[in-house]
Amino acid sequence: MEPTTQSSPGISRTCIYTAAGRAVGAREPDPAARNPDHLAETLLGDPSTLALDHPAVRALRLSYDEAMKDVEVVNIVRMMMVRTRFIDDALERAIANGATQVVILGAGFDSHAYRFQELLAHVRVFEVDRAATQALKKQRVTDALGGPPSNLTYVPIDFQNDDLLEVLRRYGYDPTLRTFFIMEGVSMYVPEASVRATLRFVASHPPGSGIVFDFVYRAMIDMIAKIDMAKVPDVAKPYLQRFLDLIKDEPWVFGLPVDGEREYLAELGLELREAFMIGGEDSLKRYVTKSDGTQLGAQTIAEAMARMVQRAQAAGQTPPPMPSERTREQQRMGAYQLAEAVVA
Repeated sequence: MEPTTQSSPGISRTCIYTAAGRAVGAREPDPAARNPDHLAETLLGDPSTLALDHPAVRALRLSYDEAMKDVEVVNIVRMMMVRTRFIDDALERAIANGATQVVILGAGFDSHAYRFQELLAHVRVFEVDRAATQALKKQRVTDALGGPPSNLTYVPIDFQNDDLLEVLRRYGYDPTLRTFFIMEGVSMYVPEASVRATLRFVASHPPGSGIVFDFVYRAMIDMIAKIDMAKVPDVAKPYLQRFLDLIKDEPWVFGLPVDGEREYLAELGLELREAFMIGGEDSLKRYVTKSDGTQLGAQTIAEAMARMVQRAQAAGQTPPPMPSERTREQQRMGAYQLAEAVVA
């Protein structure tokens, strides 16, 4: 019997949800819009043992077509598609540019060390995570894959109290080598001082080193804190409440200033290579467009929005604004972002 998030305190629920989103997306028949993480479902194992109630986890028990009728499943599948493919591209570019170490912070069920064994054959990979989550991951790797590749080192850490460099050095890490960092689904959950220390640490590496990470804006966190559910249209309350329940257990505490990521990173010694909005027009065109030119899950989203409008109108309420009706400022403030930065 595998450990579950109910029986094992300290295991991140979010890492399970996001891996489930990657797993569902990997079932997409069209390779142009298929999540490349073909190991996500293997690593998660039987979804009935996860003891979690989340749309993406429930979707693993359904056929792909049935699962993609749920707009919440579509949203997480699209988000994880963008994240996974962007990070994969950045990893391949970093290795081509001479990185000989890869550090995956808050690794969760990240599969890069296992999916990219050929690419990383001469690279040392360090998965850094909380001990409880890492224990579950290691058990699943053993059960499903027969064990980790020889170049992978698991590094348990207390992100709030441990010094990252000191902990890594204990496991053979060399800070003088060109290194690529992946910090996916981490920055919003840790205090600003920890984020700044991590980014400064990345910047202390040789030129050509870099990091890819996702983040939210501070304005979004402030906006979430001010939500008055009494003023939210009834049709939107279930979706919003599920989101609030999720971040209640793993709260968002850090965000970058709106449109200030370049200056923020420069202050810490990093040069922004690229940043864009997950779900924005560019990300959907690059990563979520199918071979026939349509976007993955677009019909499900359109139908869900139409139902919300109809129900709101029937109840005499103002429906939530359509994405196209939101101002650019509203879109930026509420956006979920991806970025790559390098040591100049």
